[in-house]
Amino acid sequence: MTRTNLNRSSKLAALVASVFVLLSAVATPVAAVSVAEENVPSEAEVGEQVSATVTLDELYQNPQWNTWSVAGQTNLTDVTWTVTYYDQTGSKVGSDEFDGQNFTGASVNSDDGISEVDVKVTGTVPDVTEFDYEDEQQFLLMGLSQTRDGGASNPINTWNAHHYTAESAEAREAIANAENAISEAGGADTQQAEQSLTQAIRAFNGENPDFDLATELATEAENQAGSAQQSSQTMQMAMYAVGGLVALLAIVGGVFWYRSNQTTYDKLG
Repeated sequence: MTRTNLNRSSKLAALVASVFVLLSAVATPVAAVSVAEENVPSEAEVGEQVSATVTLDELYQNPQWNTWSVAGQTNLTDVTWTVTYYDQTGSKVGSDEFDGQNFTGASVNSDDGISEVDVKVTGTVPDVTEFDYEDEQQFLLMGLSQTRDGGASNPINTWNAHHYTAESAEAREAIANAENAISEAGGADTQQAEQSLTQAIRAFNGENPDFDLATELATEAENQAGSAQQSSQTMQMAMYAVGGLVALLAIVGGVFWYRSNQTTYDKLG
């Protein structure tokens, strides 16, 4: 290879490396404030009052803002936010309270010695607008972002939770039990059980679900699957018994044939 070709190869390699670095920089998101701890429920019943708390640290690194504000949003109702500030020793240096599903203005300033921030939201779990068995209903429990005067903003994190009613939870459990029963009855004729299960899920879904009907149909599907499995096992045992009987008859017939031949042989002798 000539020197010219070597130079071209080196330049091409350098160009490719530069493009790769550039693309990597674009693809890698800029880290925001870190979430050090979180105490957030994963599910809650409609109408129940719940609380969620997260602790933020590494407050001034990415981006390097010495002054900024915490902003939050939630789908809880009757909401109260409590923002508490701590220094490097863990001592409380201040707190703020806000009402409503959205808040801004919880100021974080390095000059105040703030090293950690606790954000707590308390409120009532909202109603479910539409139920779907395959996709558990979620609501925004807490969403936090880092904001600055002038409009600059960085998302910190969001936390969603599953919300349900006592009736929907009972129906969901019944449907899950029916699914397990059908799965365990593998090899049996579960067509009738599967039809009942489909109807149960259909009764569960939508804006106007009938959870009593869904529970009833799911229980029926579970029983049908159990009966199908039992019938299949009974049939299998019967087939084993018939097979054993055939084998026994074959053995008895063989012995009889053998003895008959022996008797005939003795008479001839």
